[in-house]
Amino acid sequence: MSALLDAAPLLRCPRCAADVTVADRTLRCATGHSFDVAKQGYVNLLSRPPGAAADDAAMVAARNALLDSGLYSPLADALTRVVHALDLPAGGVLDVGAGTGYYTAAVLETLPNRAGVALDLSAYAARRAARAHPRLASLVGDVWAGLPVRAGAIALVLDVFAPRNAEEFARVLAPGGAVVLVTPRPEHLGELVAALGMPQVDPRKAERLAATFAGFAQGPARCVRETLSVDGATAASLARMGPAAHHVAAAALEHLAASESTTDVTLSVDVAAFVRP
Repeated sequence: MSALLDAAPLLRCPRCAADVTVADRTLRCATGHSFDVAKQGYVNLLSRPPGAAADDAAMVAARNALLDSGLYSPLADALTRVVHALDLPAGGVLDVGAGTGYYTAAVLETLPNRAGVALDLSAYAARRAARAHPRLASLVGDVWAGLPVRAGAIALVLDVFAPRNAEEFARVLAPGGAVVLVTPRPEHLGELVAALGMPQVDPRKAERLAATFAGFAQGPARCVRETLSVDGATAASLARMGPAAHHVAAAALEHLAASESTTDVTLSVDVAAFVRP
């Protein structure tokens, strides 16, 4: 509850945009809209079920196990280094599509005394994010429905393999605040893409991102490229942990998970900051 209390001044009601307060395990606005804190510590702000777009329990479990293994620690390290290179204004940290809160927690460790907010469409992810860091409040919400955050309240928006609503990011960021994006390069998980028929990364993705954030100034950036030697179960977790898992047959994933052979998988991503003027 303490994380939610600290984050409340950053938030607004998702229905009427009024300021909110927290009392008696309820997030409430002045006009009467209220949202209960679940026993797992997160708050569901959705007015309707999220549908198939939200990560299910298996996807979240796969992501949690893989991140806990340290396999993606080079990415977490690059993310924190980019954040550390920024001159951030006062304000909170918002992670959009935060998943389990793994990356948010890593960043909050480098930014003492800042309140954090993890927003994800999946309640399964929000449950884990609620336990990821003592300064991280966990919310279930939809980035395309408008962020439940006050204008200018955020110093840093994190977006790791998540949907990008540049207009809303600009609204919630304080002047001089930044968006830090993590996006896959065309060769990311290429071995699994080829073997399982997963969707390929758009080769013009970097170009499209630059156009999306044309109103921002480009900040520090890093490229992460690692060759991961993994067993079948880990390779299957890599395939299951993202939205591409919706496009892979369950039998193919089960066959991969049962494999005892080791395979090399490419981790290749860009970490880039875009600063609000």
